[in-house]
Amino acid sequence: MPDPRRDDPRPPPLDRLRELIPRYDRPGPRYTSYPTAPVWRDDFGPTELRAALGRAGGRDAALAVYVHVPYCEALCTYCACNRVIRRDHALGVPYLDRLEREIEAVAEALGGGARHGQLAIGGGTPTWLSAEELRRLARTLDACLPPEPGAERSIEVDPRVTSGEQLAALAECGFNRISLGVQDLSEKVQRAIHRVQSLEQTAATTETARSLGFGSVNFDLIYGLPFQTPESFDETLSEVIALAPDRIALYSYAHVTWVSKQQRGFEREDLPGPERKLAIFLLAIRRLGEAGYRFLGLDHFARPDDALARAADAGTLKRNFMGYTTRRADDLVGFGPSAISELRDAYAQSLRDPEPWGEAVEARGLATCRGIRLDEDDLRRKWLIQALMCRGEIDPRAYAERFDEALDARIPDLAGRLAPFEADGLLLADGGAWRLTFLGRLFLRNVAMTFDAHLAPPDDGGRRYSRTV
Repeated sequence: MPDPRRDDPRPPPLDRLRELIPRYDRPGPRYTSYPTAPVWRDDFGPTELRAALGRAGGRDAALAVYVHVPYCEALCTYCACNRVIRRDHALGVPYLDRLEREIEAVAEALGGGARHGQLAIGGGTPTWLSAEELRRLARTLDACLPPEPGAERSIEVDPRVTSGEQLAALAECGFNRISLGVQDLSEKVQRAIHRVQSLEQTAATTETARSLGFGSVNFDLIYGLPFQTPESFDETLSEVIALAPDRIALYSYAHVTWVSKQQRGFEREDLPGPERKLAIFLLAIRRLGEAGYRFLGLDHFARPDDALARAADAGTLKRNFMGYTTRRADDLVGFGPSAISELRDAYAQSLRDPEPWGEAVEARGLATCRGIRLDEDDLRRKWLIQALMCRGEIDPRAYAERFDEALDARIPDLAGRLAPFEADGLLLADGGAWRLTFLGRLFLRNVAMTFDAHLAPPDDGGRRYSRTV
């Protein structure tokens, strides 16, 4: 994907953004998958998942693994993730019992011999589990789906509830990457989102992880939260840059009150509008660029010597439900409530609530409640959207070489469809291909929607996707 410093180091004029926002600020997918989750089918269940797992697997398969821990001790009101507030940690053991059953069932369906090159544990709050429970989970995964040499093993942590003992246990189990939820360091913003987390807590967790040998530290930040301003977020960026994480994921806040009712407490006047959100994002791009970070994909930043930046330079950057990644993964298998498996020709998602999920796992080994099998059109459009999201390009020659088909045959009148983006300066024609410009990266999701055959006018008042700006 074009580096904004090489493409055009100047931020777009504010007047230009004001002109474009009304055209491009609309509901749209984030394209962590294609086809996107709203069009998945409820008649895709455990039988269909087992069949898809049987078509995947194999000893040479590149496998990614995601484990969802849904429990949190307190509610962060901005969060739209699948989480359940529980202070009773006695639930950890029965939860792990059910996870083991699910992991064993998937490993059996894969046919044996599968190994993982990438592991991520997210939530919720994974460190809601105790140090010994984290060790138990790692032992189960390694027994059923052993790691390849040099496997990437990462976990999300909340510095407010993560102890040195837990971090030491993770290091013992071979975890080498860690992602800290930070979001924003402004006390006013933190109080509005019910997540008060001091700079000292974040710094202490970072320092402990590094001392234990974690090779990569990522910070998750969010822009567009209540009371955020460019000035307040500039202070957060200064503190973050001083702590020098290896990677930063800077996500756009998704105001999806039909999914997360607690967000309704955010008064509309507290939330930054599209113009202020873009101003905060442009500030972050500039500040992080000056500090030596590369702007990658939709919302990630990494130091130039980081594997993520090197993958972007080599054109091998990937994107899945775990975000941007360097690892080739033919199949991703997900465990836990709401977890998603992304297989070569199918997606499958488990029941969302922990109790129904656990009961289904005990009864059948799997708790699949919906999914979709991809046809040939889906696979080809998925490739196109991945190329745009990861490499910032629409290249008819590369498409023809891969699929032995002219891109115009798949997407009629391609040049005409892309002409409005080109006219607005979002795309640049380049020797028969199209490349995203700096400006285009701010509206990347809108450009990707061009290739979405399942994208129909929503009949629910737009309550299907977050807004693109």
